[in-house]
Amino acid sequence: MAMTGGDGTVHVNGYASNASARAGLALGAALVSTLLCAPATTAAPEEGATVRGAAAPAPAPAPAPAPAPGERPCPVVYFDLGETLVHTADDGSTAYLPGAASYLRTLRERHIRVGLITNVPPSWGATDAERSARLRTEVDATWRGPTAFAWADFGDRIRTPRTEAERKPSPVLWQRAKEDSGGCRVVYEAETAQEVSVASSVGFVSYQVGLPHRPAFLPAGLVELLGRRPG
Repeated sequence: MAMTGGDGTVHVNGYASNASARAGLALGAALVSTLLCAPATTAAPEEGATVRGAAAPAPAPAPAPAPAPGERPCPVVYFDLGETLVHTADDGSTAYLPGAASYLRTLRERHIRVGLITNVPPSWGATDAERSARLRTEVDATWRGPTAFAWADFGDRIRTPRTEAERKPSPVLWQRAKEDSGGCRVVYEAETAQEVSVASSVGFVSYQVGLPHRPAFLPAGLVELLGRRPG
């Protein structure tokens, strides 16, 4: 979702789901129902799959060991920011959404890289690094959560628009993230069906968060399974 308006004011609000993404609901529900109930040897979702429905997850496999020197740490999990990982309250304060901090911690413990794909004003900087630094300043200035946002987890994997035309739902940011993945499988988690659909269309395994009767985030065990398949 868009993290900011064109005037640079930080907003973390959802928007209406896109009808085009709902077309894959039946297939996505069948996929995730099978995967979440299957043993670890079951095949992971195919590239570009949209995972939207869910059954209760089976016990997750043990965390993978840290990648050996020179080994490719796959996959890479990208997130939207507002209403996926964080929420801005009516008073302007920002904090993690329930379960987000612990989910990021679990991915960190399993040596799974994470990134952000989020809209900010292109005027915030000439590079992703400059725009990301401004984003961090804006978010930290309103942060009221008991745990600081885990910026270090995201490293240089924060993709932001260079022009207004690159703002989501344009596919450009997802395409850039995929190109920078080093051949790893890429996952995208967001609260809106439209973004999930666009990410799937460019080869991400996408998961819509915030839906009832399913895990809040794509279970870490399934994310690990994706890392065992070619990107």
